[in-house]
Amino acid sequence: MPSKFKVRIWKINDLPPDWFKRTRTTDEKTIESIECNVRTIISEVKNNGDSALVKFTKEFDKANLRAKDFRVTREEVQEAYTMVADEQVSALKLMKEKIRSHEKLALKQLQTSTSQEGITIQDKVIPIDSVGCYIPGGQATYPSTVVMTVTPAKVAGVPRIVVCSPPNKDGRINSLVLVAADICEADEVYKIGGVQAIAALAYGTDMIEPVMKIFGPGNKYVTLAKTLVSNDVAIDMPAGPSEVLVLADKTANPKFVAADMISQAEHGVDSVAGLVTTSEKLAEEVCEWLARFAGSAERQEIVEKALADYGFIIICKTKDELITLANIFAPEHLEVITQNAPEIANKITSAGLILLGSYSPVSLSDYGSGTNHVLPTGGFAHAFSGLSALDFTRRMGIVDSSKEGLLALKNHVKVMTEAENLPNHYKAIAVRLENED
Repeated sequence: MPSKFKVRIWKINDLPPDWFKRTRTTDEKTIESIECNVRTIISEVKNNGDSALVKFTKEFDKANLRAKDFRVTREEVQEAYTMVADEQVSALKLMKEKIRSHEKLALKQLQTSTSQEGITIQDKVIPIDSVGCYIPGGQATYPSTVVMTVTPAKVAGVPRIVVCSPPNKDGRINSLVLVAADICEADEVYKIGGVQAIAALAYGTDMIEPVMKIFGPGNKYVTLAKTLVSNDVAIDMPAGPSEVLVLADKTANPKFVAADMISQAEHGVDSVAGLVTTSEKLAEEVCEWLARFAGSAERQEIVEKALADYGFIIICKTKDELITLANIFAPEHLEVITQNAPEIANKITSAGLILLGSYSPVSLSDYGSGTNHVLPTGGFAHAFSGLSALDFTRRMGIVDSSKEGLLALKNHVKVMTEAENLPNHYKAIAVRLENED
């Protein structure tokens, strides 16, 4: 039976100037309303350590765990393997290998060396000493996010990789999440979720040593917690509720578009799914398919609420308008299902990931393409890129100059040190070349 929910529809002439803000799940008022609670949890974990983790795990996850129970044991991992299917293990291994192969190539490109006029510059790539990977739980479990965060960290050579994920009321992490962490060779896994996990990773407790950088997506509470602790520990990016924006013209299959919007909506009630199209007929047909799919969806209540609250369709007149709106929105995932899709993609300047054509859905990039699905959301694709092995490294320059190389630049340095009134900078060069004038 078709669902009766409605997705908001705008025509380009009636589009409110703040349309992109209206489609976001987290605004300033929302942040203000939760910030006090998030700060309180962070402060308690920072000051009280393990006892605060015990308290909040019982309060939010309904799990009675003692401090010594938080770290996952080898026996629990072995038991997890008995709870999953062989084909699931194979799928995780394939995903890991695809990500690993792609990331190794990306990392190799960083290792550069140049030499001219007696000066050699080499870029040395060094892994971060320790990282924390947050794996969301709750309405769904995400073993794929384990692969997307732990694998590039491993490729980068990070010595200590910590995974945190919320337990269920029985005090257990999802079995497939544990298996994924084992396959990807995480060093430590903890049954800790939410804001308290971010605080523990940032500041440490008696049980958990702090890390130097925190990775992974989460809900608005986790995203805000990452932002608040970023003054003390590095974070990857603001990766909050998931988004898809589909750009489509009359050639697109409305059934495909609707299916992709539905698949995005099932992540959670705060997920964002939008369509921007030059075809009013397509917009109408997508609405019909959305109602059909939602009416029989396995996660119907979540899907309908997400689409009703944060789903939208915008009807444009030209492809240029499609491009303009996409660049304003800066979506996490951008699907381009149009004629000459590569031409449109070349004009996109802000998106976490672009997927071209009818057979490149978000589902493919989430689970099989070899690209990383930890991507910037909430418009942060204007300034952030998707996660990669590069995020788990530091780049250090090494300069080796000959005496002749220094002499060749002596006068240039003198001009600049005088311009910036730093005479001792020049003297550090002059003293080496006293007998060369």
